[in-house]
Amino acid sequence: MTFASIAIDQLGRDQAVVELSRLAKELAHHDHCYYHLAAPEISDAMYDALYQRNLAIERRFPDLRRIDSPTHRIGATPSPEFDKVKHRKPMLSLDNAFSIDDIYDFMARVRRFLKISDDTQILCMAEPKIDGLSATLHYQKGQFILGATRGDGQEGENITPNLRTIHDIPLVLQGANVPENLEVRGEVYMSKSDFDAINQVRIAEGESPFANPRNAAAGSLRLLDSSITAKRPLRFFAYGYESLSNQTDQTQADILVSLNRLGFRVSPLVALCPDVDTMFEHYRFIEDKRADLPYEIDGVVFKVNDLALQARLGTVGRSPRHSIAYKFSAEQAETIIDFIDIQVGRTGVLTPVAHLRPVLVGGVTVSRATLHNDDEIRRKDVRVGDAVIVQRAGDVIPQVVGVVKTKRSADSIPFIFPTTCPVCNSAVVQSEGQVARRCSGGFNCMAQAVERLRHFVSRDAFDIDGLGERHLQNFFEWEIVRTPPDLFTLEARNLNINLEAREGWGAKAVTNLFDALNKRRKIGLDRFIYALGIPQVGQVTARILALRLKTLGAVLVASVEDLCALDGIGAVMADEIIQFFAAPDNRVIINELTKHLTVESVVAVTVDSLFSGKTVVFTGSLEKLSRAEAKAQAERLGAHVAASVSKKTDFVVVGADAGKKLAQAKELGLKILTEDEWISMANTR
Repeated sequence: MTFASIAIDQLGRDQAVVELSRLAKELAHHDHCYYHLAAPEISDAMYDALYQRNLAIERRFPDLRRIDSPTHRIGATPSPEFDKVKHRKPMLSLDNAFSIDDIYDFMARVRRFLKISDDTQILCMAEPKIDGLSATLHYQKGQFILGATRGDGQEGENITPNLRTIHDIPLVLQGANVPENLEVRGEVYMSKSDFDAINQVRIAEGESPFANPRNAAAGSLRLLDSSITAKRPLRFFAYGYESLSNQTDQTQADILVSLNRLGFRVSPLVALCPDVDTMFEHYRFIEDKRADLPYEIDGVVFKVNDLALQARLGTVGRSPRHSIAYKFSAEQAETIIDFIDIQVGRTGVLTPVAHLRPVLVGGVTVSRATLHNDDEIRRKDVRVGDAVIVQRAGDVIPQVVGVVKTKRSADSIPFIFPTTCPVCNSAVVQSEGQVARRCSGGFNCMAQAVERLRHFVSRDAFDIDGLGERHLQNFFEWEIVRTPPDLFTLEARNLNINLEAREGWGAKAVTNLFDALNKRRKIGLDRFIYALGIPQVGQVTARILALRLKTLGAVLVASVEDLCALDGIGAVMADEIIQFFAAPDNRVIINELTKHLTVESVVAVTVDSLFSGKTVVFTGSLEKLSRAEAKAQAERLGAHVAASVSKKTDFVVVGADAGKKLAQAKELGLKILTEDEWISMANTR
């Protein structure tokens, strides 16, 4: 039954429900034809008439607005903030390759992990790496209900209203056999032509232009007012999905076909590659097309095509083992070094930075570039006034590649690295065997203190809103916050400090700050470790320490041997961790923090398996699985893999030539499994 001929002011409530349902489906179909197929079936005028009828009915019955209403495309009133969204599965980042040798190494690692011989073909899917922002879209019964940013990979921001404004994202999935629950992942971007047009408007209106299309897309996607986002021409390419019901695709190629069938745009420049030579050929093919594409790309992603093999490969840290991004060669340009200054980082490392005459490199104006360290300056013989070649490493970080010595002036002199810190005048020291030179001032050096505080409150650490670099510098200069524990006593001390009366603050801002701090008085061990700013310890290592050692106390007393037994931690990193926790100043900070905080153990994702919470030891030579795959499989099943046998061991999996560990297992009366028994039990649900 249709009520298309009834005037809007004559529609009853029940009739309006039916009419809004019809219009939503019809407009979704025409959106798909226009934006996805580039084959419109009706004129713009006819489309506008349908849209205006839908809008008018919603204005008369605002409570009947559907979740798939096309009027979501125009955005909504500003939101006070974005809610956090915990990803059901982490949104991983890709490891990078910069040469064909890196791709050979990648495929060798895949074969080694899977124990697949060189003469067995492994197909890989090649896809252009869109230079945009990752987003995840959740659908229930075919309707778009939630969208989020990648965030830190574990948790993102709810930007559903903004994503609904993007016409490439279907509000209702197309076709038959739509999964009950579906999560789609892809990249939000802005085309080159739209980027140029929006910058022209910004310049005409006296606003600063965006630096590049990615920045323009990022800024548009995170606007609190989605009605403004709706005016920004954002696009979306889908590259993957996971269905919680009736997922039958067996390859990455199948996934791309399914996404297209459901109404998503997928890259047309994909190819199945049977070997590394073909992968490199397709990489070159896409690189040649790069300049003529309507959107920015910065490389080619290669994924093992077989989804079963992808599942076996799993992840290491925050990256999947089954995929790699082969980045394009960096674009280069020539310019002049006007002067060199020294920046002091949060760990005290002194980094020389070249200030350049602005030059366009890969579509971005570059005015500064890192010189890394004193050894690098000497090796390249970089001097003030030199003509130099600069590039953006991985299309991101500007660096000086070399000096054009034929253009060097006769009165040029070598750069002399400082022996005292340019910020606090403390002595500069260099540990034996290390290239880095460090300021010895510690928290007495404002540069280190402020940078460590910035790291401490950053998104992936304590994630405290409202504390930028300027505020932290002021706090340090006002002597009200010198170390992280001072942040958590600030509210109690505010009667004397009177922060509300200080420059840049007011009653509302102070209340918001204290609320943000109080929300972080409980924090996961992994975030706590990362926030401390231990040299060489990033998010991945912090999570490994938290998951394996369980408590802060265990982390503090761990030996070099304990740390080296953990995957991903080598002797050098272990030594850095030990030295950090041995430093009296650091122990004081940690002890003070624990007086004001509750540091919670991190619980790994629970898996319902025979090995959940069990300790497994592998020994001997396995024939069907590599040791790496067996270990990864055990961890996916919720088990802890130990290096040695003890009374706490639950299972010992033995291969050929098991030796001493097998004897110990028998002596302790432990459960012993053959490799076949392990595989059978691991596949039991």
